Amino acid sequence: MTAEMINAAASGTFKLGDFAVHRTGFGTMRLTGSSAFHEGTPSDRGRSIAVLRRALELGVNHIDTAAFYFSALRSANELLNTALAPYPDDLLIATKVGPFREQDGEWGTSARPDQLRGHVEENLRQLGRDHLDLVYLRRMRQDSIAEHFGALAELREAGLIRHLGISAVQPRHLAEALEIAPVVSVQQRYALDLPDADADTLLQMCGERGIAFVPFYAVAGEGGQHGAVTGRAEAAVAEIARAHGARPAQIRTAWTLHQGPHVLAITGTGNPDHLVENIAAGTLRLTEEELTRLNALHRAAD
Repeated sequence: MTAEMINAAASGTFKLGDFAVHRTGFGTMRLTGSSAFHEGTPSDRGRSIAVLRRALELGVNHIDTAAFYFSALRSANELLNTALAPYPDDLLIATKVGPFREQDGEWGTSARPDQLRGHVEENLRQLGRDHLDLVYLRRMRQDSIAEHFGALAELREAGLIRHLGISAVQPRHLAEALEIAPVVSVQQRYALDLPDADADTLLQMCGERGIAFVPFYAVAGEGGQHGAVTGRAEAAVAEIARAHGARPAQIRTAWTLHQGPHVLAITGTGNPDHLVENIAAGTLRLTEEELTRLNALHRAAD
C-alpha cells in the first residue's frame, strides 16, 4: 500500500460522544521531548508542525494532548494551535488534567479539585478555544475520584467542556464516575505483554457500555514511558510482522485495535515516516491464528 492510499478511516470509526472519530488517532507528547518521568530531545519545531498537518491529511480526527506536555523548548498545545487553528469541525482534541507541573517543568502534587478550573482554562488559552472537546481526569493515586470528577462535571455543565473521560483508574473508579456524569472514554496503560488485570476489566466494561477505551504506551511493551518496544511477546510479534511486511510496532497497534471496535489508538511520533507507518497499522488485518497466538501471550502475561 502506497502512502497516498493510507488513511485513518481504514481503521474504522467509533462514536466518541457526538464525534465520529477514526480509530487511529495521534498523541502529541513525543513532539515535546517530555514524558511523565524524563525529558528527551524534542522534535524539530518545523517538522512537528508538518507532522500535525500531515496527520490530518491522513484522516486523523482524534488528537490527544495536555497542557503539561511541555519541555524547555516545546509546548504540545502551542504546536497544535500553530499547526491546526482554525480547527476543522470534525477534529476532536482531547486533553487531560490532574497532574501538575510548575513553569520550570518540575512536577508538583496532584491538583486539588478547586484548581481544576484553572487547568482547564490554561488548556483553553493555549489551544485558542472557547471550549474543550474532551477532558480526562488523570487519577493521581486518589482512592476516590468523586470530588475531582465532580469539579469537571460542573465545568461541563458550565459549557467549558463538551465531554468527560477518566485516565489511569481502576474499574471501581469508572463506576464511581458514571454516578456523577457521562463518561465517553477511558485512557489506560495497556499493552500486549504488560500484565494489568484492571486494564483487561476496563476494556470489557467499556465495550459493554459503549465507552471508548484508549490505551497509552500500547506499543512500548514493558518499556512504558521509556518507549522501548520490548517484552515477552517480542519474538512472536517479530515473526507476524515479517509475514505482513510490517514493523513490530505496527503489529502491536493492530493487535490493540483488534481487541474491540471501541478501542482507539493514539500513537505519537515526531517523524513523518513513522506517522505514515502508525496510520497504516490501522489497515492491518491479523488472521484468526495470529490473534489466537497473541491473545494467548497476553493472557500468559497476566
